[in-house]
Amino acid sequence: MPSSAPDNLQNFDVIVVGCGVAGLSAAVAAAETGARVAVLERSTYDERGGNTRYTTAALRMENEHAVSDDFVQRFLDNCGYHIDPDFAASTVLDYANWPPLARALPFTDPELISFLAEGVPPAIAWLKAHGVKFGGIGFYGLTPRASPRIAITGGGLHLIEVMTAHAEKIGVHFFYETTAQSLLQTEEGAVCGLRATRKALGTQRFESRAVILACGGFQGNHEMVVRYIGAKGRYLRPVARGGYYDKGEGIAMALNIGAAPAGDFAEYHAEPIDPRSSATEPLVMAYPYGILVNREGLRFTDEAPGPIDASYEDTTRIIAEQSKGIAFCILDDKINAIEHWQRCVRTDQPPVTAPNIATLARTLGFDRKAAEASIDAYNRACPKEGVFNPRALDGVATAGLSPVKSNYAVPLDTPPYHAYPIISSNTFTFGGLKVNVNAQVINSDGEVMPGLYAAGETVGLYYGKYPGATSVLRGAVFGRRAGEHAAARAGALAGR
Repeated sequence: MPSSAPDNLQNFDVIVVGCGVAGLSAAVAAAETGARVAVLERSTYDERGGNTRYTTAALRMENEHAVSDDFVQRFLDNCGYHIDPDFAASTVLDYANWPPLARALPFTDPELISFLAEGVPPAIAWLKAHGVKFGGIGFYGLTPRASPRIAITGGGLHLIEVMTAHAEKIGVHFFYETTAQSLLQTEEGAVCGLRATRKALGTQRFESRAVILACGGFQGNHEMVVRYIGAKGRYLRPVARGGYYDKGEGIAMALNIGAAPAGDFAEYHAEPIDPRSSATEPLVMAYPYGILVNREGLRFTDEAPGPIDASYEDTTRIIAEQSKGIAFCILDDKINAIEHWQRCVRTDQPPVTAPNIATLARTLGFDRKAAEASIDAYNRACPKEGVFNPRALDGVATAGLSPVKSNYAVPLDTPPYHAYPIISSNTFTFGGLKVNVNAQVINSDGEVMPGLYAAGETVGLYYGKYPGATSVLRGAVFGRRAGEHAAARAGALAGR
């Protein structure tokens, strides 16, 4: 059950906004030093946890003691765009010697990547010591992963339940149905609390010696999504219920007082989902074994360019750019000859099945004639030789077809036909706040903003492409660090 609220709502050492992996890690780490901590969460107690509550909590790790071999490289490959060479060269210096403008640039600082990679194993051990359980993980496909994974046993919900219970036990005060609105500052500019609205109580003032923003991205804010991501944002929706609570106030309130932005505000982590479903993460990953057509009945992308877990994000973003942001995965009945092909889907809705393409088109709303022509052209381009192997990249590719299909190119000629509609979900947004290795927010002049911290999706860390299975890890590592550093600041200001 929720902790009881203290009599004085205005005086804490550390205030944490958000109750996902980043916020709970911050709250527990701060409280374990003896700091008096409050957590503000806009959801009800039963729906607490944001995106973390609904994730399978895959972790890009070889095992509990080591990140994957490609962990750092994936971040380096996607850490920003066209940085001025002089500023890039300055990053080889100690961070204290970087030019202020370089510290404020919207790119992922190399020391952040190193800190994250080195901080993952200790963070896993720390979570484990608090009762979080880890184990292996299945997959939503048939082919081997491009990189290894472990997972939290029981997913993000297990983490939320374990860490919330521990936080309550050590005295963290939780305020549910409470939404942070704006930051408070001293005359010198240090952050000293915030204003928040509480259900049935109106606006209240919470004072503290440090504020940690761990309240997610802006995937649940339609206006911000369209403003930053563009017109295709009209068709995006969060991948799970927790994302609807992530409305971007944490990012906005920090930017409003001069915080530096970081991360790719024009991009997001995309996953292909079934729009007919309200289930958590209703993925459709079977399209490599068929074709994708848009509402106009046309193929528009290579359905099988590489391992599914390394390529689905690019494919899903292209789907978002199609008319009405939707596409259709068309399979023939040979899919049922593939053992366990259902591992490629998580939607709770069955495929639409019909004896011919015309019936599929009428039911789902795509152009019949164009789709029939697309399938005919695809079938003629499929090779007469080659061994179809759904459990490996088989190299069975089309010839003379644009766009090419690089693997699994076998004709669609065996009725009945099956189809899934697919849209792009917005799992989380990439744009957020610039921080240093202490999770302190940096302002637009490259200086630390005293008293203000950020962790999790509120931090801008990703550019272009998401290095899969790293989001929970960054939340734990930087949330924990934010809590430790904020508590130390609060203790120093209090003379402890």
